[in-house]
Amino acid sequence: MREIVWDTETTGFDPQSGDRLVEIGAVELLNHMPTGKVYHQYINPERSMPAEAFAVHGLGDEFLADKPLFKSIAQDFLDFIGDAKIVAHNAKFDMRFINAELQWVGIDPIPMTQSVDTLEIARKKFPGAQNSLDALCRRFGIDNSAREKHGALLDSEILAEVYLELVGGRQPDFALSVVAGRDVSGQKSAGGSAAVVPRSNPLPSKLTAEEAKAHQEFIDKLGSDALWNKLS
Repeated sequence: MREIVWDTETTGFDPQSGDRLVEIGAVELLNHMPTGKVYHQYINPERSMPAEAFAVHGLGDEFLADKPLFKSIAQDFLDFIGDAKIVAHNAKFDMRFINAELQWVGIDPIPMTQSVDTLEIARKKFPGAQNSLDALCRRFGIDNSAREKHGALLDSEILAEVYLELVGGRQPDFALSVVAGRDVSGQKSAGGSAAVVPRSNPLPSKLTAEEAKAHQEFIDKLGSDALWNKLS
C-alpha cells in the first residue's frame, strides 16, 4: 500500500480571494514505512506575501522571486503522488488550494476521496482533546523541536510519524497470516481474520530434566490448593 503524506504553505487562507501556494512537501510511505522518497518544491505565487503569512512560514517575496510557477511543477507533483492516498492534517485546506491551482492551469482536480485527513482521525480518536500537529507530537512523544516555523517538508515528515501513531504504530502490518481473508495454511478464516491452526506435530519441549524436577519441587511446596494444580 502506497501513501503520500503531504503539507503546503500558502499566502493565506482562501484561494478564491487570490491566495496561492508557495511550498509543497511530501513523503512517501509504503506499507506504513517511509521509503526515503520525498517531493519538495517552493513556488512563486505571482503576488506579494502578506505579513501574517510571512510570520508563519518565513517565505518572503525575495526568496520566492526566482522559484518556478505552479504550472511548471504541477505535473511533477501529480506524477509523484500517482494514485496513492494523500494524507494531510486538515486535508480540506490543502486539497482546496491544490485543486484551485490545478484548475487555474487547466488540469483536472484531485478527488477528495483520494485524501485522508489526520485531523479527522485524531478528533475521532481523542474527542475533546487538542489535535493540532504540535499537540499530537506531544501526545505521541514525537520530536518537533526543529519546527520553529511552518515548513511543508518538515511538517510532512513530522505528520508521517503522527499518522503512523494514529493508525496503530510506527511499523508495518505484521499480520502475515492473513492474506485476503485466508490464514497461512490457505484455509478460510472466519470474518477475514487469522484462524489458529494446531500443529500436526507439536514442537519438542526445551525444558531439561533438571529444570522439570526443580519446577515440580517448587509446585509441591505450594500445596494442593496452588492455582497451578487447579489449572494444569
